Amino acid sequence: MTVIEPGATIGLLGGGQLGRMAALAAREMGYEVRVLDPDPAPPAAAVATSCIRAAFDDVDAAVRLARECAVLTIEIERVAVASLEAAAQWVPVRPAASVLALVQNRERQKQWLESKGFPVGPYRAVGSLAECEQAVAAFGGSYVKASTGGYDGRGQVRVGDPAECAEAWAALRAERCVVEQALELEREVSVMIARRPKGETATYAPALNHHEAGQLEWSVIPAPVPAALTREATVMGTAIAKQLDVVGLLAVEMFVTRNGELRVNELAPRPHNSFHHTVEACVTSQFEQLVRAVCDLPLGTTDIVRPAAIANILGDAWRNGRPPDFSAALSVPGTRLHLYGKRDPRPARKMGHMAAVGATPEEALARVTESARRLR
Repeated sequence: MTVIEPGATIGLLGGGQLGRMAALAAREMGYEVRVLDPDPAPPAAAVATSCIRAAFDDVDAAVRLARECAVLTIEIERVAVASLEAAAQWVPVRPAASVLALVQNRERQKQWLESKGFPVGPYRAVGSLAECEQAVAAFGGSYVKASTGGYDGRGQVRVGDPAECAEAWAALRAERCVVEQALELEREVSVMIARRPKGETATYAPALNHHEAGQLEWSVIPAPVPAALTREATVMGTAIAKQLDVVGLLAVEMFVTRNGELRVNELAPRPHNSFHHTVEACVTSQFEQLVRAVCDLPLGTTDIVRPAAIANILGDAWRNGRPPDFSAALSVPGTRLHLYGKRDPRPARKMGHMAAVGATPEEALARVTESARRLR
């Protein structure tokens, strides 16, 4: 496999905040970056060499991007499989279209995980309201999730009994859904695996995550969890990346049940919100690691230099036309501000994040939580 040396051009399908931070890492390493995104002014455009405005299912635009680059990667799963397949006729596409085809569909993803022996929570794939009602009758409290298109808490509805299914089914407007039994959870963790084309891997320590309304609120690394749980999550995540044959990054979100069992929730073959703190915590950030992996460079060490935590800044922090109090937030020791360059601070929209370091994960989390509180 030929190494793609600095000076070459990396193509990014997707120009959101993940693309922006990946582009920053690539530019620091001496790469040019070209981006394709339907947004006329995506966050990554300020960093990229150039930006193609096109839909993610525009095959011709994907080919045009490929012909200008040495390798293509993604920062969002919503890229059409056909676009990746067409681009792969010109340059390496990492991760491959087959990986996207799997993770874009919750039903397909869960069936694949089960077939490979990885633990998931009880679920049923349903294609009608009647099947949905039957699943909820069997499970009790459940989450009804659209098979495709959902992220950050969107595309899913919590239901308590079959009588609530009709409203949920109508709200989701999906042909197929996955009904997941609501588990009794102790905590939520995620692991991040980087993988080169020939199979070399590097794994980050698990992150401990907290969600509100299905959206990440804060995350801290290393997760303050028992060593046995860290080992189990790391081994499982690495095995999933190998079985999936992913090249680039793979984030594996996991539930830890009240009895201490791990259950795989979702896969994301790209940089992940729950590893933004690797910029502050680790020798090699997830964004630099993405560049190394897709360019077939030696992977960087994932050692933690100091514990770190992040808290998302949502559009809700802008009130009555007034920006958040960034000065107050940054007065907390050990904090940093990351804004994504988005112009429209809508409620629940990720506008940036606060990061904090500390002597322990608990101190880092306390600092970033206080910093986020002062924003408001």
